[in-house]
Amino acid sequence: MKALITGASSGIGYQMAKYLSELGYELILVSRDKEKLQQVQEELKTDVKIIVADLSIESKIKEVYVQCRNENIDILINNAGFGDWGMFTETDLNKEIEMLELNIKAVHILTKLFLKDMVKKDRGYILNVASSASFLPGPLMATYYSSKAYVLRLTTSIYEELRRSKSKVIVSCLCPGPVDTNFNKVANVKFAVKPLKSDYVAKYAIDKMFEKKLIIIPGTKMKIAHFFSKFCSTKFLARVAYNIQKKKIK
Repeated sequence: MKALITGASSGIGYQMAKYLSELGYELILVSRDKEKLQQVQEELKTDVKIIVADLSIESKIKEVYVQCRNENIDILINNAGFGDWGMFTETDLNKEIEMLELNIKAVHILTKLFLKDMVKKDRGYILNVASSASFLPGPLMATYYSSKAYVLRLTTSIYEELRRSKSKVIVSCLCPGPVDTNFNKVANVKFAVKPLKSDYVAKYAIDKMFEKKLIIIPGTKMKIAHFFSKFCSTKFLARVAYNIQKKKIK
């Protein structure tokens, strides 16, 4: 059994690697940070291959697939991603483009290429990491929220295609609220509410993936918030989201 995890050097990706290793999975871990990947490799119990790659570059995304296509991947976890905070007219365009390349293009390409292989075998799991942000408008984090909405809609659309074709391949989308990771440092924000622990989120997500859950929302508070958001107008949700995001500034 073998799993490929992107963004595996820290946070949720790292905790997912630890949990899957405990379950007996061999691992292929992808990140830009070679030193951190090597540290993770030394920690884990099962065989671990590391790939150092910047997945915001399309050619590097495809290289990862080429290196792994004959590895008989059972689980693909698209976890790599980052955010940014600020008025849309003031945030850095180059950083936003890099974000879109990583949060959207990398997920899209790896999902498509590995899914085609899994469909041929009629088995496998793909877990795409989105966010509770994918359910809402995102003033002050417009690009990040929009990128995660893409991940959610892509995953749910693929799910229905697989269901209609009676495929045994499982796709799931993880949509957590705030998690205690390096995300807020990169996005230059602080969380407005208490974050969940990354090890809890990782274990919960993988367990629910194995249960064939499509949309995975860890934490009771986020489940309740998502439920009630369905009864609110988009304009109201945008106002609420703005007020929440405004509290995140460091």
